[in-house]
Amino acid sequence: MEEDLIRSLAATTQSKIVLVVFDGLGGLPKTPGEGTELQTARTPNLDALAAQSVCGLADPISMGVTPGSGPAHMGLFGYDPLKYEIGRGILSALGVDFDLKASDVAARINFAQIDAEGNVIDRRAGRIPTEKNRQLCELLSQIHLEGVEIFLRPEKDHRAAIILRGEGLSGHLSDTDPQKLGVPPKPVKPLSEEARRTADIVSQFVIRAQQILSHEEKANMILLRGFDKFEAIPTYSDRYQLKAAAIATYPMYRGISRLLGMTVLPTGDTIAHEFETLAQFYQQYDFFFLHIKKTDSMGEDGNFEGKVKIIEEGDSCFPVLLNLKPDVIAVTADHSTPAVLKAHSWHPNPVLLYSKFCRPDQVKTFSETECIHGGLGRFPALHLMPLMLANALKLEKYGA
Repeated sequence: MEEDLIRSLAATTQSKIVLVVFDGLGGLPKTPGEGTELQTARTPNLDALAAQSVCGLADPISMGVTPGSGPAHMGLFGYDPLKYEIGRGILSALGVDFDLKASDVAARINFAQIDAEGNVIDRRAGRIPTEKNRQLCELLSQIHLEGVEIFLRPEKDHRAAIILRGEGLSGHLSDTDPQKLGVPPKPVKPLSEEARRTADIVSQFVIRAQQILSHEEKANMILLRGFDKFEAIPTYSDRYQLKAAAIATYPMYRGISRLLGMTVLPTGDTIAHEFETLAQFYQQYDFFFLHIKKTDSMGEDGNFEGKVKIIEEGDSCFPVLLNLKPDVIAVTADHSTPAVLKAHSWHPNPVLLYSKFCRPDQVKTFSETECIHGGLGRFPALHLMPLMLANALKLEKYGA
């Protein structure tokens, strides 16, 4: 209902919106009484912006629910993640510019390491370099199975995408990634009767892949997750009347942006490069999504100090954004990735929303504990997109 309402009210204006997402930004103290990664970081630019903004905490899905990056970003973009369930494989494939067809089934690959007993000892194979990933994908491309075409594409570091093309395939498959160490990979299982043949094909592929990778020191196994079949969904232009652009270094986030009809802009590998790209293309679009990845990577690695440094690096780039004087600026995260947990968590994300029409609150620093006292309170992340549109005067009045 709300989705149809926002679509009916959306209007085209000259105002500009910039959404900056620090992936996995939210954290926890290393020991009681200390600060989180965000509280520990020196963030003078974010703090100054927060003091002019309305702030709050956003739940990506629902209270207590730990989200994956895909559904968490769908919520940020205003798409109900419980309605638009899109497998990670589809996003990975789109992120590497693979031309998906309507019948294709895709999954995300993690190159991983198992021990002599077959138990997973590193789900990320030591974060192997992307070049090594590319070599391994070429090796696995030797696998040919009857009745299906198999495509492998390196994504980044230890991650890749596998795409299956053929008649009668189904994406209703369970993951093989156990999401923990010291246990073997899970067998792929069909989640519907129609998926049995596809499950058999994937099982054969995994067996062959393990044989081929058996002599690798680190990446001697693959873990699969996020199976899905490609289907088009309403775009940003359809829903919000926006000409939207995405700036992201990591393929998966380029993939979700492309799925939603955003133009994915070419950019360099650093946070500074991303902000330079924003300045370069600023006049050509009215909505920008700028994604900072390594806050999440550092959190997953348990690197508290590394995450602090990435937050500080991001903060140092904000003068580039502020000098552009967007009508609306929002800064938040897709989910929390506390270094002490080395994983995504259920904790809500700090949010600041700046415009000349917002009602600034009493928040003076940008942090998890400060933002809960902000004027936005605690709210579903799904509501951030309408708030950005309203502050940009891009929503018409409802009713007479």
